[in-house]
Amino acid sequence: MYDKVTMIQSSLYPIIILLVNLHSEERTLAFKTMLTNSITHQDITQTAILQTTAEVCKAQALQQGRNFVQSAVWTVESLTEACSSPSSAKGFQQAIKTVCSSNAWVDFHHASDAEYHFDDEKFFGGWILIQNSVRAVKAAAKEKNYETARKLLGEALHPLQDFYSHSNWIELGNRFPYSNLIRPDRPIDNIAGEKRPTCRNCDGDACINNILEDINEEGKLTSGYFLSRPPEKCSHGGVADISSWFKGGINKDTQSSSHGNLHDDAATVAIAATRQLLEDIRGYLGDSNFLRLMGFSQTSVLCFVIDTTGSMGDDINEVRRVTSNITDSMKGTVAEYILVPFNDPDFGPLIRTTDPDEFKLQINALQPHDGGDTPELCLSGLRLALTSSPPQTKIFVFTDADAKDKELKSTVLALIESTKSVVNFMLTNGLAARRRRSEDSNRGQRQHYSTRISNPLNQVYEDLALASGGQAIEVTKATLPQATSIILDASTSALVTVFQIVRNPGKTEAFSFIVDSSLKNITIYITGNSLLFNITSPTGDSQTNEELSGKLGLVEHVGNFYTVRLTILDQVGLWNINISSLQAYTIKVHGQSDIDFLFNFVELSKDVHSGYSVLRGRPPANSNITLLLTVMGGDSVTLTEVSLVEASGSQTINGTLERVAVRDFLVTMNSVPAGEFVVRVFGERSSSRSSNSLFQRQSVTQNRASSVVITATTNEVWEPGKTLSIPFTVVYSGSDALFNINARNDRGFATVFPSTMSVGGGSIGNSTVNLTAPVATTSGTEVTLTIEAETSGKSDFNYAVLRLTVVSPITDVTSPVCEIISVNANCSSNCSLSSWELSANLTDGNGTGIVSVTLRQGLGTLNTSTPLGDGGVNVTLAFYSASCCSEVMELVAVDRAGNVGVCSRSIASSVSTTPNTSTSRTNSMSGASKGKTGKDPRLARRSPWPVSPHSRSRPLPTVKIRLIWVRTVLAAVAEFRRDEVPTKRDIEEGWTVIETS
Repeated sequence: MYDKVTMIQSSLYPIIILLVNLHSEERTLAFKTMLTNSITHQDITQTAILQTTAEVCKAQALQQGRNFVQSAVWTVESLTEACSSPSSAKGFQQAIKTVCSSNAWVDFHHASDAEYHFDDEKFFGGWILIQNSVRAVKAAAKEKNYETARKLLGEALHPLQDFYSHSNWIELGNRFPYSNLIRPDRPIDNIAGEKRPTCRNCDGDACINNILEDINEEGKLTSGYFLSRPPEKCSHGGVADISSWFKGGINKDTQSSSHGNLHDDAATVAIAATRQLLEDIRGYLGDSNFLRLMGFSQTSVLCFVIDTTGSMGDDINEVRRVTSNITDSMKGTVAEYILVPFNDPDFGPLIRTTDPDEFKLQINALQPHDGGDTPELCLSGLRLALTSSPPQTKIFVFTDADAKDKELKSTVLALIESTKSVVNFMLTNGLAARRRRSEDSNRGQRQHYSTRISNPLNQVYEDLALASGGQAIEVTKATLPQATSIILDASTSALVTVFQIVRNPGKTEAFSFIVDSSLKNITIYITGNSLLFNITSPTGDSQTNEELSGKLGLVEHVGNFYTVRLTILDQVGLWNINISSLQAYTIKVHGQSDIDFLFNFVELSKDVHSGYSVLRGRPPANSNITLLLTVMGGDSVTLTEVSLVEASGSQTINGTLERVAVRDFLVTMNSVPAGEFVVRVFGERSSSRSSNSLFQRQSVTQNRASSVVITATTNEVWEPGKTLSIPFTVVYSGSDALFNINARNDRGFATVFPSTMSVGGGSIGNSTVNLTAPVATTSGTEVTLTIEAETSGKSDFNYAVLRLTVVSPITDVTSPVCEIISVNANCSSNCSLSSWELSANLTDGNGTGIVSVTLRQGLGTLNTSTPLGDGGVNVTLAFYSASCCSEVMELVAVDRAGNVGVCSRSIASSVSTTPNTSTSRTNSMSGASKGKTGKDPRLARRSPWPVSPHSRSRPLPTVKIRLIWVRTVLAAVAEFRRDEVPTKRDIEEGWTVIETS
């Protein structure tokens, strides 16, 4: 019977897909990801991130004595401005997009896995997925692997949000999150049994009462089945679900779904649940690191990869001086410093710090050693920097020799393309200088340095620099200080690229670009030998490379590198650059602006889900490709044209734009340039209709299409001492060919994979990479695996980059416990002249032990100590004192397993009627967001406070729990009242109770 049903379902599947495509609003089995007027996964995720981040910034502002301007509706730009970090807007937007894309990835790769969507009553499986993902998020973020943590966070949020759309939690009358979903110590309970009937067929078009009355009365949890359901169980619903045809379902994915009348309620609670999980992660990381997880200050990272071999002895002092000066001048604006030394036969370790003085110490400690033969392990050091730095990092490589590890070029190229990081090489050509010095010494002459160097050994560096959008600057030791201004330029906040081209071989050509009114501090870089250029402004003024100080600005020249800094006041309009040279050259124009864009190549789902997946390799050749593009600069900025532009030629392919959100566009390209290409956008600000509102921007990383497609999907988290198997496929649209296969990871883990594979004619090659993590691997370690396939003739190449995480298993799932020993308040009518204090004992029982206790709310002073308590249990003593003007105190305790507890207390200034009051209570610190746990509102009748809910004067409470009344609106939790008993009017107005420690 099962086989017959399966056969019927399979034969109907093409018809189902057709019907789904004809009914786009019913095209999803979850909150939609885009292309809808309903509330989507992206809306839910972004709203929750904005609101939670606003709370973090507000708390930091209060603690630092700064003003925080609240907003009813946040945008990325308005929030980073309120957080006193406007330069973080692009990093914040990128972090949000990473989380949202990972969320959408679940629909793409796990469409039929019920536990990822809480379908088919797979409650335990969904709960386990959330627990494992959250544990991995915390482990990765603790090791500062924030990009991986963001991706894992998106994967955790998808099932969490789907729970409220696919289960009957909302139909049960709940309008608050089910905290057990994120509590490892509280599994989901009260689930309808496997044989328990849960639904009846809908009555005609009305489908609002199909859940059986006894299920709702008993508060039983159920969810819809998709395609095939047991008798008398609920269907998911929708055109794609044949089990619901003529019967109806219970999903609330869109406003037109079976229970679409509850769509807004489900989305509202999903936002609150997402915030609850974010608050738990915030408690674990602390506010500063939570902001880093959200991409704050990630755009201001300085990364240096420095050759420390003996051959650098006469250069390393200059490198030390230059980098030291840079750190001095950039203090307060750089969020993190990264240093990777390399030599021969070794490279690393990677050093990262947020302290500029510590970074200077590390630079000063560099000593030249080893080496002997000229080539060094430069690419190994660069690979480590690329895998350990945030995306779009500016990396500076200092060396005087060619690379000994050129076999890593393809891997480094794959990492450059996937991270969009920019690599600049400062090449001092030490070998050529030493040879010339030796020759001059034999003649009894002083050392002489050439002002123009073109060393063929630097070709691999030039190739990688061009691919990344960086520069390969060839200078001598004497002229190195003149070239390092590029590092200061690259560290400038809000830096955008307006125009960039490569010509190899060179030729005489004219180029043009648009400068808009938002651009400031415009700089033009030109690299090349034996060239002449002439720059013309919109007003007709011009300047050549021979005029070091002219009408347009200042020209600096060192080695093969020209810098033109525009100083002319009227810069807005169309500019022209004419270059004459038969040798290769590059042009790059950049400046500061709030207008920019982010993009990824994506594959759209052809299944019943509306998901998409960010490509992990190069886009396919000879095929349509799709970009998901986000424009920065505020809601008034829009795009008018998106093109793929050949990097070293003139071919331009325009795309078709489809707006899918206020700032998001799907761009479809019917073809792709044959060689390397970049993405160029034109747009305008709607606030102005003048020509000055037009803008032009360009990506810097060169991309290339491939006829080879590599797909690799696996569980991206595994345990120390275990082997992770990663199945992968290779598809090649050309004729049969032999491919060389390579799989490299940046941790040196043992890797087993096939060295070759025969694929072609559309056939699929399948194999597996086995990756073993050593037993001693630290939990949270990120492993970047690059799987590469290249034709034996090296005519085509593609890759898949996977970021994997090693996470240790845990047995401690219980949050720390808080026992408040005393609260003493002596508050007068003038709160600034009086104070209150609290003492508490914090313990973790038989758990892993408390590792941190921090003050998240309150303007007082917290002191802690950890003596040994009864039974050998460590007890953390916390003593807090504050002015009576600071009425609320909230402590966050974290144990070694990552469990988070929150202990809080508030007073009112009116308690001066009971001076020196001392109370005692014991409570288990909540492991959820601020300890919130969903409870039936009827429990409020048991509240111990026999006072009016609108009374502001009451004695300090002595209870085991605290009730918080919450009224919600569509976008967020809007109002809070603490320790108050609801009236009938409160309940009618929609106030809801949740429990907190």
